Amino acid sequence: MTWKHLSWTPLLVCAATLLGCPPSLPDSPDASTPDASTDAGTGYEWDGGYVPLEETGNTWPDTGAFAPCTFTVAAGGACNDFSIFDLSACDRESLANAGTDGLYMLTTRTLRSPPIFSAATFRLSGDGGTPFLNGRPITQQASDGNARFYANTFTTVSGSKVTTMLATCQAPQAPEFTGCIASCRNARLSLTQSFKSQRMKRREGEAEASGLQLVSESAVDIGTPVDVYVTKGYAYVVSIIQDDRQGGLTVFDVSNPSAPVKVKTVQLANDTYWNGVWAKGDALYVASASRGLLVFDIREPADPQLLRHLPDTALNVHTVFAESNRLYAASSEGALVFDVTTPTEPVELGRHPGYPHDMFATGDRLYISNSGEGFVVADVSNPGDIRALGTFTYPAQYAHHNAVGTFGGRTIAFEGGEGPGEHLRVLDVTDPANIVKIGRFQLRPEISIHNMVLVGKKLYIAWYQEGVRVLDVSNPTQPTQVAWYNTFRETDADPGHYYAGAFGIRVPGDGFIYAVDSWRGLLILREQ
Repeated sequence: MTWKHLSWTPLLVCAATLLGCPPSLPDSPDASTPDASTDAGTGYEWDGGYVPLEETGNTWPDTGAFAPCTFTVAAGGACNDFSIFDLSACDRESLANAGTDGLYMLTTRTLRSPPIFSAATFRLSGDGGTPFLNGRPITQQASDGNARFYANTFTTVSGSKVTTMLATCQAPQAPEFTGCIASCRNARLSLTQSFKSQRMKRREGEAEASGLQLVSESAVDIGTPVDVYVTKGYAYVVSIIQDDRQGGLTVFDVSNPSAPVKVKTVQLANDTYWNGVWAKGDALYVASASRGLLVFDIREPADPQLLRHLPDTALNVHTVFAESNRLYAASSEGALVFDVTTPTEPVELGRHPGYPHDMFATGDRLYISNSGEGFVVADVSNPGDIRALGTFTYPAQYAHHNAVGTFGGRTIAFEGGEGPGEHLRVLDVTDPANIVKIGRFQLRPEISIHNMVLVGKKLYIAWYQEGVRVLDVSNPTQPTQVAWYNTFRETDADPGHYYAGAFGIRVPGDGFIYAVDSWRGLLILREQ
């Protein structure tokens, strides 16, 4: 999830109603060694050759509005009730067969020019339960023949009253439907969009799993679980606040992966958003949105003890990554670099400005998924003077997470973007000043990647509603899916959050894959 989000807020166009989101959007040894594997090779040796690929960004082919509904007032006009919608051009008869149950992802298109594409989520309940729009309960409903109207309202931290209204227009391919959305701020129309729906369920033709077996499933009782780290026979799961459920840390004894035992939870007052976790030696590092970098003593691994938080001035730290004697923290003030020669006593060495979401480091190179500023390669040989060596950018970007390895004598980065239209990009970063796209892999364009782990020649991906995916990247120009496990279940109690499903993933080399799912908790998988 975007590092700037301090609450669980689904995507819609940023200017509409919600908190920060990406810019304009479009249609994988020793079990104590992190992310090591004894079975990651395929026998294929890539020769390093490739044909450069054009980067067109996260754009949709624009064929016009998704629905013929319009609005009775212009931007800035009164926005008080459903009379704002004009459905006179809609085929409302077709709505008789429109879906009335399930979770739908809505691809949205602004009615202004040039159009901006984004996404919304819509949960309908066929048994009379509360529907949800963008994860918030519907507070108003109405109907006019087969057309249906929905609205919800909330107050922002700045005190603005924000209302989102939705009207269905027609169902040319029922049960899928189209319609329009009005976003209102303080009872004035601020944004108009048309949309088309896609029901969120298992990919057509896919079984629950292929090549992966579920070994165990353990619920996480606090917040929404988003990341996991495995060391010393324990899995440390961090959670963020969601729907008033406070986040924190949950510790599982996974010495028997078939039957994990929850041994401790840790929560701190006024510190409810813990989004990333890593360990080195006897130290556990947790990314806190309120206190920065939290350092725990795990000499007794079942009983973590908070030692300190860094830096002294609290800031928002979103993710952490350790390599050798360095710890990197992605923060609201840029990339922070710490010396962790003594793991429980990090010493800050330097900072690099930007909006890092996640980072990967090896040697003197730091690979930064720098949110809306793209993917950055930096020289950290002198952490007091970190220098960008090259940047890869693209239209409507949100660089989110990456993993880097050596293939065919070349340095290859796997970059996962977040948001509709985003996907896996494969980049040759051997020469950081001349980064070249050489491969790509995408599933449904409405669903994006959260985290990934490269182990040998396999890439293990936590892919939100697509679950856990395993790609053979022995030929990085042609990533090939070889296994999957669908963690997402439409029957779960998710009210329709855009960011939902598989979040965190680790492959610590003990023969198992550890993943966290926003509703199912800690899942331990085995490759077959």
